[in-house]
Amino acid sequence: MESLVADNPDQSRFEIFEAEEMVGFAQYHRFKDEIAFIHTEIDPRFEGRGLAGKLARAALDSAREQGLAVLPFCPYIRGSITKHPEYVDLVPEGQRARFGL
Repeated sequence: MESLVADNPDQSRFEIFEAEEMVGFAQYHRFKDEIAFIHTEIDPRFEGRGLAGKLARAALDSAREQGLAVLPFCPYIRGSITKHPEYVDLVPEGQRARFGL
């Protein structure tokens, strides 16, 4: 099944859809040139399909495209950055120790 990730700025979250049903989201707070990821959640019915990873990558890729600094307060997003070090540069160097990066 094809999944789609979309930014929903009105709700301050990236959402992931399967067959037009929203099945998860990554909540964020945006301020100036920073995006702080707060919480990621996938509907339990859809867990184990790699959707959270796809959601995290899309959100981080979007931050990169927009030139935003990432503050990964969300443990899932922080873990994704740890597993995929190509995203570490999105976290400001002075903030990396704070997030264990």
